[in-house]
Amino acid sequence: MTDRPRRLGLLLGDQLSFELSLFDALDPARDTILMAEVNEEARYVPHHPQKIVLIFSAMRHFAQALRERGWQVIYVTLEDADNSGSLPGEVERWHAALGQPEVHVTECGDWRLEQALRGGAVPLVWHDDQRFLCSREAFARWAGARRQLRMEHFYREMRRRTGWLMEPDGHPVGGAWNLDADNRKPLPKGLRGPFPARLGQDRITREVMHLVGARFSDHYGRLDGFDYPVTHDQAQQLWQHFLEFSLAAFGDYQDAMAEGEPFLFHARISAALNIGLLDVRQLGNDVEQAYRQGRVPLNAAEGFIRQLIGWREYVRGIYWLRMPEYAHLNALGNRRPLPAFYWTGQTDMRCMAQAIGQTLELGYAHHIQRLMVTGNFALLAGIAPPAICDWYLAVYLDAFDWVELPNTLGMVMHADGGYLGSKPYCASGRYIQRMSDHCGACRYRVDQATGEDACPFNALYWHFLMRHRERLGANPRMAMAYRNLQRMDEARSLALWERGEALLARLDAGLAL
Repeated sequence: MTDRPRRLGLLLGDQLSFELSLFDALDPARDTILMAEVNEEARYVPHHPQKIVLIFSAMRHFAQALRERGWQVIYVTLEDADNSGSLPGEVERWHAALGQPEVHVTECGDWRLEQALRGGAVPLVWHDDQRFLCSREAFARWAGARRQLRMEHFYREMRRRTGWLMEPDGHPVGGAWNLDADNRKPLPKGLRGPFPARLGQDRITREVMHLVGARFSDHYGRLDGFDYPVTHDQAQQLWQHFLEFSLAAFGDYQDAMAEGEPFLFHARISAALNIGLLDVRQLGNDVEQAYRQGRVPLNAAEGFIRQLIGWREYVRGIYWLRMPEYAHLNALGNRRPLPAFYWTGQTDMRCMAQAIGQTLELGYAHHIQRLMVTGNFALLAGIAPPAICDWYLAVYLDAFDWVELPNTLGMVMHADGGYLGSKPYCASGRYIQRMSDHCGACRYRVDQATGEDACPFNALYWHFLMRHRERLGANPRMAMAYRNLQRMDEARSLALWERGEALLARLDAGLAL
């Protein structure tokens, strides 16, 4: 590089989009892009090795694509002897080396990182992340003085704003905004998901896998078998595969779980979307078109769009509205450490072993496995919110703080006291039995609540209701559960409490269930 750049653009590993607002402020003929692999971001939680491969490989591919488009790119690899180890450190190093150009950056997805960059020695010019349909400021205006926020109200506004699945008169297609009641079918016996799309590994990805295997061998999770998109073309392949083979059945079976079926009819594109390889506008338009052309039923199209512009945009809005205090909320007063079997999958609870096992192997589990299996257990067992939040952030490829923290702390753990969601998502083993085929092969009996062979979810569910009766008893969405508890005879109630106490004592002793 012979001329000093006028501006330096810092591009983060989860901002790999050509449509990023940062590029609008820079000139490829005069300015330079800085990308850096840094140890601090790879290690602040023990990220799944495949997650590190995903981001580093996607970064290297994106840097190559930028150069092909005429951009000057400074790319700092993890092995670079002069690598400072942190993003603020790399900004400071290259700002000095390049003659102190003006430095531009797009909003971060992590409050921790954004504060570190804002507090660094180099002043930065910040840009909105226009990959999202609702800006931080727009969400704050919507939230206004509301004491409680509800996703459903936000979702309806986003439907009106995008026009997705809307009639010309402003009403939702089909007459209902939310078809969640039609999206809870268990998988019929013998039905299996389509064969997953296979993407393979090129030279760059194999080099990154070698690097990660050498540098992060202490992180939990398998490295071999990596098969996630690291380029925009690969992400499109995965998306088109979902549209053609899975979306039509997604609505009916998005909550279902099955042995040996980690993906079923799920898209598996959230990691690619969250790092910029896919655009939410294209996804919504494609699903809308598939419905309008009669290729998918309404409950499938609505269910998918609700995840895009309902939960995804909603949790990001709450994250930036309430940070940093949100991360420290613990409304239920949970203090128990995370059981060791979350890192090993070595538990006799079949549903937990399946969800954790596939997580360690693939860095993936769909939303019901996270919410109603591993998350439900953490809620019932009283796990400390930071412990389970850090686990989710570490082990899932699509987990970035803006999306993981509200989903886990708010939706899974109800640690925000109902700010994000109106009720705790707690359930006994009966829910898992209804939505999966795990219970038949489990050493525990889902039809029993007390005794050594009883499903731990059953007694822990009632124990949870008993110990939080004062806080949750008046919640209208918990009324039926508490009426059932009220009708329970004293001997039965005591037996459930004692079984729950015994299970929690085993956890406190460091024993698996």
